[in-house]
Amino acid sequence: MKILVTGGAGFIGSHTLVELNAAGHETVVIDNLSNSNRKSLERVAELTGKEIPFYEVDIRDREGLNRVMEAHHFDACIHFAGFKAVGESVEKPWEYYENNISGTLTLLDVMRQHGCKNIIFSSSSTVYGNPAIIPISEECPKGHCTNPYGQTKSMLEEIMMDMQKADKEWNIVLLRYFNPIGAHPSGRIGEYPNGIPNNLMPYVTQVAVGKRTELGVFGNDYPTHDGTGVRDYIHVVDLARGHVAALKAIERKCGIAIYNLGTGQGYSVLDVVTTFEKVNGIKIPYSIKPRRAGDIATCYSDPSKAEKELGWKAQYGLEEMCRDSWNWQKNNPEGY
Repeated sequence: MKILVTGGAGFIGSHTLVELNAAGHETVVIDNLSNSNRKSLERVAELTGKEIPFYEVDIRDREGLNRVMEAHHFDACIHFAGFKAVGESVEKPWEYYENNISGTLTLLDVMRQHGCKNIIFSSSSTVYGNPAIIPISEECPKGHCTNPYGQTKSMLEEIMMDMQKADKEWNIVLLRYFNPIGAHPSGRIGEYPNGIPNNLMPYVTQVAVGKRTELGVFGNDYPTHDGTGVRDYIHVVDLARGHVAALKAIERKCGIAIYNLGTGQGYSVLDVVTTFEKVNGIKIPYSIKPRRAGDIATCYSDPSKAEKELGWKAQYGLEEMCRDSWNWQKNNPEGY
């Protein structure tokens, strides 16, 4: 298949490009580089032996999208582009709604005008809100999202479901990610956010490499085994392979299909810190901070539907996630 990858220079996008090309697919990337680096695509080319066509285009730029669509005939789109930090979304709700929702609406409109009605969408476990059941299956009702980032994902899911209901030519796969960490085992691509990291693992690795003095742990009074928030961390390579597997649903004309991508195992913030210390032999100083707005206590998946229908299952555990995260960071202390 020939696939348009939006946000393809980012953390998850770049790893997915490697897996898509390994599976024999052809890829084209658009990215506005607001939270990514073009050098990641050079590293992807190095890992795959293939040059990846790249366009510096924002998903809100209708003319730019039209130019890309006119230059290529795409079979499907994998849509990663969007703002993604829970805490930042609470501080900047307008920016999140405008970028994530307006941008995706523009993308969907341009796609349908060019006859491309197959999309795999980066959704999130945040759509479950404070989940009604743990572990969370796809049958779990969507909850009230506790932050604007989650709201944008939930709203976009509803928009796409309505579009597919009205036009059965659409095939839409909604992938609800849990918490991606890790990096490519080669150490050539990984997560390097602009500015202060909003997610746990890049903050841990930046403390380990000496860029930050200590990790702030937001809350130690949650009803969990050690008081810190519990999440389902998934290796980014496993997550990337989940997107390749999701193309099977597109090929069988799935209409709407929804899958959780997680390991089914919950780890607390301090579990991650102690595992990182054990695997890599590095002490991570931390201090307890107040709870962060929009955070919940426990969130982990039941990923069995993806295994049953797509033949996909996470292969890596927390030790590999911590090892590969540090391998990336120590070899790339300044990122790209």
